[in-house]
Amino acid sequence: MATKHEQILTYIESLKVGSKISVRQTAKDLSVSEGTAYRAIKEAENQGLVSTIERVGTIRIEQKRKENFEHLTFAEIIGIVDGQVLGGREGLHKTLHKFVIGAMKKDAMLRYLEKDSLLIIGNRTEAHQIALEEGAAVLITGGFDTDDQIKRLADDLKLPIISTSYDTFTVATMINRAIYDQLIKKEIVLVGDIYTPFEKTYYLNRTDTLAKWYRLNEQTSHTRYPVVDDQERVVGIITSKDVIGKSQDTVVEKVMTKAPMTVFEETSLAYAAHMMIWEAIELVPVVSQNHHLIGLISRQDVLKALQHVQRQPQVGETIDDIVTSGLIMEQEGSACKFRSQITPQMTNSLGTLSNGVFISFITEVSSRVMAHMKKGDLVAENISVYFIKPVQIENTIDLIPKVLEIGRKSVKIDIEVFHGKDIVGKAVLIGQLIDRY
Repeated sequence: MATKHEQILTYIESLKVGSKISVRQTAKDLSVSEGTAYRAIKEAENQGLVSTIERVGTIRIEQKRKENFEHLTFAEIIGIVDGQVLGGREGLHKTLHKFVIGAMKKDAMLRYLEKDSLLIIGNRTEAHQIALEEGAAVLITGGFDTDDQIKRLADDLKLPIISTSYDTFTVATMINRAIYDQLIKKEIVLVGDIYTPFEKTYYLNRTDTLAKWYRLNEQTSHTRYPVVDDQERVVGIITSKDVIGKSQDTVVEKVMTKAPMTVFEETSLAYAAHMMIWEAIELVPVVSQNHHLIGLISRQDVLKALQHVQRQPQVGETIDDIVTSGLIMEQEGSACKFRSQITPQMTNSLGTLSNGVFISFITEVSSRVMAHMKKGDLVAENISVYFIKPVQIENTIDLIPKVLEIGRKSVKIDIEVFHGKDIVGKAVLIGQLIDRY
């Protein structure tokens, strides 16, 4: 049976996009306390089901899918530009497909305006009306207001008209930055993108006997299963090691591994991979916030997905991309050396190479060495870093890797970092090797 928290989330999800939601009314409608309603609404906000806007309230919005991540809602625009709504509140849930800067004449403006676009403009009342009539929302810069008839028109058409104190250039930059950040998020793969859902998951109840494990094993050839209680909350994991030498009449609860590691749908794939490799875990249950089983991920699934991600073109440029894009490999006989210049983005507040960038260099160099040796993909497991001297901005560094140990599944690499003839840093990386499929 679903908890009150889950019932509220289901109720919110069933509401029409654009509906206004209040803690008091939700508590009254579902006969729960206001505290329970508040926590559930906050969880809905975290899941992207609702958006809370100052002086407007909480509204139901369309939950974003990965393929639509580069599009922002008008509600999100308000938060980005620290704006206030002058009219058209009922359209805040709508999605913005493009924005137009209104530094042009009326005829030229009409060529660019379209449904669900956003006109960014100053206090040109006539332009505000034209935009609304063309199906576009309006963002007024410079802290200006607009006429009451324009506000009424926005209400009638359910198209937001927003005011912000920032200038047009700053607003365009802020929205561009937000879209860019969304694109980077789109590239981050989460457990929720790859896990096997509950309907296709095999599991045992803690009151089952090992006879059921043997039946599932014969049916699926799997050897690892999550264990749940009567409310389908994960309470353990059972594997072939747990059942060896045990009678088939033995109750699962007596031999299972209790309090297993779990992940949420929102957990990043990279974190899950690191955890599974570090702890030598082959199977991890995926759970809801209330610890109910909703699916599974296997180590093989995670590593295959990571390999797939590594082969995809990157839409957004992260700090790691900036750091490693200028890294040049030079061959010296059978050995190789890497060289890079220290740019402003790579420095800390003191103008010297930052610790985080140093680690990015170490990880990238190690990965490239393994690729050069055709040993497969590398997943870093442990990095020991030793800073010896600071490296100034615009200096050039050389990174010289040396493979200390290498096996079929693991590697240990020593990397020395030089500026000229002086050693400025040193690191030892231990990692897992993954065969390319």
